[in-house]
Amino acid sequence: MSSNSVITCENLHRSYKIGKNTIDILKGIDLTISRGEKVFLCGASGAGKTTLMYSMAGLEKPKKGKVIIEETNLYKLSRSKQADFRNQKLGYIFQNYFLLPELTAQENVMVPGMIAREEVGERALELLETVGLGHRANHLPAELSGGEQQRVAIARALINKPSILFADEPTGNLDSANGNEIMRLLFEMSAETQTTLVMVTHDTELAKSGDRVVYIKDGVIV
Repeated sequence: MSSNSVITCENLHRSYKIGKNTIDILKGIDLTISRGEKVFLCGASGAGKTTLMYSMAGLEKPKKGKVIIEETNLYKLSRSKQADFRNQKLGYIFQNYFLLPELTAQENVMVPGMIAREEVGERALELLETVGLGHRANHLPAELSGGEQQRVAIARALINKPSILFADEPTGNLDSANGNEIMRLLFEMSAETQTTLVMVTHDTELAKSGDRVVYIKDGVIV
């Protein structure tokens, strides 16, 4: 493993049972991602790109193989230690935002920090300012546009200063102007903090803006 590598996947296999049938999704993936790299996972629907990202991100345990993040063998940890590791080291941005409807923008951003029992109110406000939403800190998600909700989700993903940020189609529900703004923010923040960015997208043009595109077809890298 290179000293500069932050994620190493070795021989990842993942399958699902549908009735009596077993569907193989990942078929022996090997992948290394360097610190600070912006990597896009691309492929047709069902190719395995989201499953690969979720396996790397500690959200779906592979049937076989290893995921090593910063020298930690992720799936060798107990469930509680995995959860702690994810909260401390990893950030997540999803297509559907997943904001808690009863919490304000600031409170939503604070959630991962509160789980870690840290005082993060001031940092949450600073992050909202950074993503251009300082004036919306006390608004509920229902009072925000889609683009604003996704910016809140980015601030939430960054609250614990993760070394790796995973993003699953983060611009998929946005118009092109908002989508471009979200990507600008992500790249800017990644560059400032040397955060590694791993993103799933079906947009091949968008993927060209990263450092590397990993194409997945039928569960293997092509």
